[in-house]
Amino acid sequence: MKEHRRILLARQQLERQTSARGVNSKLSRLVDLVVARHVVSANLIARKLGVTAQSARHLAAQLPLRE
Repeated sequence: MKEHRRILLARQQLERQTSARGVNSKLSRLVDLVVARHVVSANLIARKLGVTAQSARHLAAQLPLRE
């Protein structure tokens, strides 16, 4: 239950970050991916979102994610 609550809180924080920047469907899909996977790489993001690895790194840089 504690882990579930932590994940929900993280999702809410990420969604606040994306809403503050305006609507970007790729960015919101990235939030879903990060919450589902916890650990993602630029290659994984690129493959799942259908973008280049460089675009994936740019999207990830817009969120408060740890490297």
